[in-house]
Amino acid sequence: MPRLILTTNPDRYAQDPSIILDERVDAIHLSTDHAASQLIERLSWAIADADAREGARDGRAAGARR
Repeated sequence: MPRLILTTNPDRYAQDPSIILDERVDAIHLSTDHAASQLIERLSWAIADADAREGARDGRAAGARR
């Protein structure tokens, strides 16, 4: 089955990145506008969480632009 896996970048101290999202996806997730928007919403949350985690790890303020 296809999967979406979103991780943070590994840092110099931990070789394994944090897994933020690991979700099985099917064609049905894109079959309607509503289902597709829900998938994009979950992906958006995971990206925001990964960015916040990397920012906290790097000492950046949450939401700060690079």
